[in-house]
Amino acid sequence: MKTKFIPNAPKTISVVLVAGLFAGCAVTRPISDTALGAGGAYLGHELSNGDPLATAAGAAGGVIVSETLHYAAKKQAEKAYVAGYNKGKSDAVKQQYWLYVSMQRQRNQIGSVRLYPVQLPEQRIDGVVFQPTTKYIRIEE
Repeated sequence: MKTKFIPNAPKTISVVLVAGLFAGCAVTRPISDTALGAGGAYLGHELSNGDPLATAAGAAGGVIVSETLHYAAKKQAEKAYVAGYNKGKSDAVKQQYWLYVSMQRQRNQIGSVRLYPVQLPEQRIDGVVFQPTTKYIRIEE
């Protein structure tokens, strides 16, 4: 048993590496499932000297590894998306804050501000008598 595995070791290692490379570069899920399933089946076949049950278990193990990697990649992508979304919200709030600060600075600069007096006569509104007063209208230019 050992004598058969030792001569096939370089071949087995090269198949595992090629299957791993294809799985890493695969754009679609079925391709990586097939590549890792085939690699697992080959490993199961070689390690068990052709036992069909071990070959099937190796194929299933390869597909499970592929699906686990896809699940981990999806979770990482979702985590990165949420982090980016929260960063974007934070940046938008900061941008709005600094816009308001800038507007306040511009508004508080004393440029041409004039106050116009307006005489309000005595008025009766809904039974309430308002005394005559002077109010000022602020005009900024």
